[in-house]
Amino acid sequence: MANTPRYAIYYAPSPDSALHRFGSALLGYDAVDGDDLPFPDGVTPDWREVTEDPRKYGFHATLKAPTALADDKSESDLLAACAAFAGEARRIPVIEPVVDAISGFIAVIPAKRSDELQQLAADCVTEFDSFRAPLTPEDRARRKPERLTERQRDYLGRWGYPYVMEEFRFHMTLTGRLSDERRGPIVAQLRERFAAIDLTRLSIDRIALFKQADPASRFRIIGSWPLRAT
Repeated sequence: MANTPRYAIYYAPSPDSALHRFGSALLGYDAVDGDDLPFPDGVTPDWREVTEDPRKYGFHATLKAPTALADDKSESDLLAACAAFAGEARRIPVIEPVVDAISGFIAVIPAKRSDELQQLAADCVTEFDSFRAPLTPEDRARRKPERLTERQRDYLGRWGYPYVMEEFRFHMTLTGRLSDERRGPIVAQLRERFAAIDLTRLSIDRIALFKQADPASRFRIIGSWPLRAT
């Protein structure tokens, strides 16, 4: 079980977009082709350590958290389900993206809540849940349930992840957790860099299937689908 692949359904911007280039360069990793990237000029000397945690996952926003596949499901089944999901007509969420701190790390987040985005995330959680292998005791312990609220513990048991439904917060992570003293200056620096790509509206108009081959591997994109708009 230790080397079982894990799969996640994420939002990842189009590979030819300025947002993809922005996030991938800051993480030093491109999840499309699996290549390491040089960090941008001017980042702090310890930037590799600052971005170590999110680099493993690639630049993304979680819609369905990483999981091993259920015993009766295959990778090809999941790829087909992603294509079918993307083909269902829906309202495409549009957000104003900003750089800010969230739970101790820094990410690209919406300036304000989007009901369409909350619905998209909830749909991903429910419609792909049959592909999720049951949580093991080790999986549950890693989520530190003693630190979760009662509702989050319920969601962990029901959906395998505590931050779903009304607990969901869209974020595209750019750093690991930072101390209070470091967070402010790095937020300011990343806001300046983000302003340079002049992105004031972002359509969450695609899903991507990411795969981690084994615990020592980074996640890579193995499929990407545009969402069908109503």
